[in-house]
Amino acid sequence: MHCQPDHKHQVYIWLKNEQTCLICDEATHSRHCVCNVCETELPWLLAACESCALPLPMDGLICGQCLKKPPAFKQVIAPWTYSFPIDSLISRFKHQARWPLGQMLARLLGQHLQHRFDTTELPRPDCLLPVPMARKRLRERGFNQAHMLARWLSQDLDIAVDEHLLLRPHDTVAQQALDAKSRQRNLRTAFALAANADVTGRHFALVDDVLTTGATAHSLARLLIHAGARRVDVYCLARTPKPGT
Repeated sequence: MHCQPDHKHQVYIWLKNEQTCLICDEATHSRHCVCNVCETELPWLLAACESCALPLPMDGLICGQCLKKPPAFKQVIAPWTYSFPIDSLISRFKHQARWPLGQMLARLLGQHLQHRFDTTELPRPDCLLPVPMARKRLRERGFNQAHMLARWLSQDLDIAVDEHLLLRPHDTVAQQALDAKSRQRNLRTAFALAANADVTGRHFALVDDVLTTGATAHSLARLLIHAGARRVDVYCLARTPKPGT
């Protein structure tokens, strides 16, 4: 008696399947489903503010806004600027439910973070926290892209993720339609911590898709720091440039 059936036809082996680049549709052997050419030509963020990751002409600087009013978070890590084709890939992931695109970007972000952990003094966080989404928008979209990114990063980096520690009990106006000051006012009472949240002395990393003004990240980081967190970083796919640049 054989444990496996006697099958003489060719067996399809997934591990040897040639992948297709999700950007240019050309064949690739990369496990991230992006070819070397497309990966190289992505808008990599090479010089940025050491605090908020705002694109700057030179590396190793802190932008004027962070010098004037330091944010509650310690550091933003973003591999790319929010420009083509990253802006299109993120938009299709968020608004068209193109989850393979989101997973590809999350895998590349995880690779970027692991490199930073290994080669710089960037400390590994104790836990990943996806930025919570307003309930109305969650019902409309059907999923929170930050939750999905955090789960994929958790798998690749072996860092715990807590999707329930941060709450968004009140729906607010969509941030995209507001200027920087209006965004801050809009978020003053938008977030809360779950009951009995374990925060004291811990290092957290907020996970989101794009950082624009940093108002959401600042509000959440301030909430965590005031509750006793040791440090809060921000991991996102892309950072928008300063308006007009």
